[in-house]
Amino acid sequence: MKNKELTHKIIGSAMKVHSTLGNGFQEVIYQRALAIEMEKQGLSFVREMKMDILYDGHHIGKRRVDFFVEDKIMLELKAVIKLEDAHLAQAMNYCQAYKLPIGLLINFGSRSLEFKRVYNLNHPENKKS
Repeated sequence: MKNKELTHKIIGSAMKVHSTLGNGFQEVIYQRALAIEMEKQGLSFVREMKMDILYDGHHIGKRRVDFFVEDKIMLELKAVIKLEDAHLAQAMNYCQAYKLPIGLLINFGSRSLEFKRVYNLNHPENKKS
């Protein structure tokens, strides 16, 4: 996997935050703590970056991604008891809309940190030869 080292750093940062804070806080608290932890890891990122959503070449709206890391990976955070299929679908849609090969969905709301790597199967990096 091309972005394996980067996703490991992000997930490791999230694990550190979750082990320190536990579950039960609002998403924004984890977002702030994760920003501190990723800075300590030397990761560059933009928080709540607005991204255009296009359909057939037409601008149809904007969406804020929780983090855009190293200009490569979309990171969507949740603070819910359990990740649902709708959360996964949302993250996958963002990868496709932003034309990114990979994204991460991280949930701080459960007892153990939950994370999922999501892939844009239409991205050239993910197409099989």
